[in-house]
Amino acid sequence: MSEVTYGRHDAAEAAGRLDAFLHAYEEVYQEPPYREGPSDVAEFIDHYRVQAQRPGMRLVLAREGEEVVGFTYGYFLAPDTRWWQNLQDVRLPDEFTWEDGQRTFVIIELAVRKPWRRCGIAAELHARLLEGVDAERVTLTMRPEEDAAPAQCAYAAWGYRKVGVSHPWEDAPLYDCMVRELAGRAG
Repeated sequence: MSEVTYGRHDAAEAAGRLDAFLHAYEEVYQEPPYREGPSDVAEFIDHYRVQAQRPGMRLVLAREGEEVVGFTYGYFLAPDTRWWQNLQDVRLPDEFTWEDGQRTFVIIELAVRKPWRRCGIAAELHARLLEGVDAERVTLTMRPEEDAAPAQCAYAAWGYRKVGVSHPWEDAPLYDCMVRELAGRAG
């Protein structure tokens, strides 16, 4: 393997970068536990186009040469977010769930293609995505299945803690909702 390089793109650039990492998305998410097919990918494309317009959107791509080997992106939760209302097993206090549009940064996707896993790429993508984020905390969801154990271990090592189980839409599987405090803005 040659050197992996990283590029971060803000919202204006991120919208036009979908084609750069779509193949990597398809490859990663056809694996267990996801097993996504063409309709899932089409839904992802629609969601990404909307998400790319969100405040604070940033995308980080990891490349080996011209080939995208990993990606991550996220943005700030809006004041009217349903993120915390999707939790099924816990009711968090209002002082935890209120959002002002800059309090919480959400990581929507973080993925590395199989041949490049266990090389520190996910950790570097994560660090570069959060670099300079001025927020109190970061949140994400992850699948709890055994197939996702490496991701679960990584998030724990990076300081995330589970706050509940999320069911983000009607036909969605259950996800563990994780939170990590940041050294960013004061509340």
